[in-house]
Amino acid sequence: MNSMLGVLARVPLFRLYRRFGWPKMLPVNITLSPSPKCNSRCLTCNIWMKRENELTIAEWDKVLSKLGRAPFWFTISGGEPLMYPHVVELAKLAYDHCRPGIINIPTNGILKSIPERVEAIASYCKESQVIINLSLDGVGEKHDFIRGVAGNFEKFEERLEQLLALKKKYKNLNIGIHSVISVFSVNHLDELIAYADQSGADQFITEIAEPRVELDTVGLPITPAREDYERAINRLIAYVKSKQFKGTAKITEAFRLEYYELVKRILEEQDQVIDCYAGWASAQIYSDGTVWPCCVRADDLGNLREHNYDFSSIWFGEKIKEVRRSIAAKECHCPSPTPPTPICSTMCLQWPKLAPACCSP
Repeated sequence: MNSMLGVLARVPLFRLYRRFGWPKMLPVNITLSPSPKCNSRCLTCNIWMKRENELTIAEWDKVLSKLGRAPFWFTISGGEPLMYPHVVELAKLAYDHCRPGIINIPTNGILKSIPERVEAIASYCKESQVIINLSLDGVGEKHDFIRGVAGNFEKFEERLEQLLALKKKYKNLNIGIHSVISVFSVNHLDELIAYADQSGADQFITEIAEPRVELDTVGLPITPAREDYERAINRLIAYVKSKQFKGTAKITEAFRLEYYELVKRILEEQDQVIDCYAGWASAQIYSDGTVWPCCVRADDLGNLREHNYDFSSIWFGEKIKEVRRSIAAKECHCPSPTPPTPICSTMCLQWPKLAPACCSP
């Protein structure tokens, strides 16, 4: 199985790769997006409107079989990933071919079948840490309003109880609560923190709402004002620092603390305040087989169907060179919250500070 120590050992190599183009390395973090279909109607996301010529599960098998053991962290995203009919099989394929250290799946908690599918994944992927993050953008009717589904909060609480019960059975299962801080939720973050604190979840993490090509939210006024975000996130930072997290949660919260501080700087300076490693250490495979460096820019680096499902032929090809030049030249900036980008960038630049959390129990 991939270990965090093994990933840390690769950090100097990724820094060389970004600066000099050598040694050539596959990403340690990959987001798999098998389908944009979703049963939520969030005020901060329009991905549910999309329909794509999705890769079949047989095609995903071909893709993952050629990746080898390079990826440490897989995120299976959506849409609603646990709504994807082959999500269990996809997780198993990622595990069989790549043996990742972490398999991370966000969910809106609506479907009754979620506990059954999570158990199937956790029981099979025994050597990977399986992280399930339940989405929560408000308490009670506030959540239902932002997520666009009546009764969603009630279903959230039911799924949380079911998943926490499963956690007692599977030691590799981690249950978190995840909130999107938007103009709709920034003023009730305190309420979310208080709820998460007594929920029994392993961790409470947030991301900032932002325009993304993937979510079809470019141009939408969903990002909170800098002053409002900073005021809210400072309270979350204080909360996280007051807690003692263990295991995988300790690692992810260490990265998140760095991420929260970076978002404050990015909103203030409107610049790429640390070097971005999207396109070197992280990538995303969209549902139609297109490879992106990240979900914010969503540059088309090539389609796996046109490359015999060989990720490396795209990753080490010609088309990606211009995208890497653009990213390295800081022609873009974002507070990207998806696990690959901030974790890779923070890890590659802040690893001396983060190493104690990554290496201690």
